[in-house]
Amino acid sequence: MNPINAKSITPKKYICLLIILAALTALTACGTKEHTTPKPPAALASEESLRASDIVLDLANADQTSLTPAAVPTNPYPDLSVPTYITKVDDTYFIVDCYHNQVIYHDNLTDSLSQWQVMTNEISKGHTIASDGLVYLVDDTENNRILVFEKKEGVFYHTQTFTEIGSRPHYIIYDDNTQTFYALSSMSGEMYLFRHDPDDSRMHLTKVHQIEQLAGTYVRSFTISGNDVYFVSGILGSPAILRADLDTFAIRETYPVPDTMAGMIQLTIAEKGYFITISTDINGNQDYATMIYTDDLSNLIERKYDDVYEHFIGGGTPYYVTSIDNTYYLTEHRIPGHSIWKFKITDGSISDVETVY
Repeated sequence: MNPINAKSITPKKYICLLIILAALTALTACGTKEHTTPKPPAALASEESLRASDIVLDLANADQTSLTPAAVPTNPYPDLSVPTYITKVDDTYFIVDCYHNQVIYHDNLTDSLSQWQVMTNEISKGHTIASDGLVYLVDDTENNRILVFEKKEGVFYHTQTFTEIGSRPHYIIYDDNTQTFYALSSMSGEMYLFRHDPDDSRMHLTKVHQIEQLAGTYVRSFTISGNDVYFVSGILGSPAILRADLDTFAIRETYPVPDTMAGMIQLTIAEKGYFITISTDINGNQDYATMIYTDDLSNLIERKYDDVYEHFIGGGTPYYVTSIDNTYYLTEHRIPGHSIWKFKITDGSISDVETVY
């Protein structure tokens, strides 16, 4: 290639060269910028499937189903026994009634619990339910399973079972950005990823990530935010919150917390701050159960946070927080008659607190 003759470059050509160089520089910068929102997997879930599930019912090819909505069993209990999770999918509410070993559902939160129907009672101490609107995944904690359900003509049917899902799978959520269900083995630090092909309800286990920093400690939940995933746990005797990469699960940052916060349950990101529910201290003492707020996770080790549990009377054990229709919901145990709360969060402050059940 011949060298450029400086004398041949006119002012007009010089300006054009500057524009081209600027464009190339911008393209290079864009190429190195970290993505804040992960992209959905390019491959089909069926192509990435690691192992088959047990097929309980092939609903797509079933000639007929045996139940009508009116024939579905109603909730046999007048109250909730350690409810862990409440959510809403389309127009239906779901409550995971952990110690009653069931998931129940209903179309409103004002009717008595006796009017709710039973989605499943095949679980032992299940904790969460997640859905993308097509399939519903429930963790069966004590049996180390994930159960898959599908809805047909108003009835939920158990269609698949994934066995040997780590040790006590404890928390499962669906992330729309990656079109993936994430289920955590609470005792072994393994994250299981489930997906299905477009327009096909058959679920596939597509990846299993081993997070070494979580192995051997009790991790009750995780929180996905963009391309970050946060874990709350006691890390081998050194309690901390971990921020990891959602694609690789490599740890990006560690936020130590005091021993009094070691038994964390869940981190909720809201109003540019963080709400954290806590079950016990590092010794397992539930007298330290509370809910706190901070605008900077780095300040937790210095005990710079606000205790906000007084908004919910206090004295119980707050558990998972979910957001439904611009309102937050908190499950709680140890306080009779106060199993589920609803509330608002505005500028980091809790307001409009009401007991639901």
